Amino acid sequence: MIGTLIGVLFVVIIVGLIWWAIMQIWPVIAQYLAEPFRTIAYVILVVILVLIALWVIIQLLAAAGVHVPIMNLR
Repeated sequence: MIGTLIGVLFVVIIVGLIWWAIMQIWPVIAQYLAEPFRTIAYVILVVILVLIALWVIIQLLAAAGVHVPIMNLR
């Protein structure tokens, strides 16, 4: 379980680093987009980053034996 907590900590650090890198290059990308598309692209980036972080954390918890209920879409 301690290994899982360390893994979650690493995930948070890596996601924070990726977010920082995206925010550093965002002005270069955003200057070529009109305002509504800039906002849409920003929201999509946030949603994708959150989903990836949640998926990795759920996988780490599952590997540690913690049951995480997930809705089955089938």
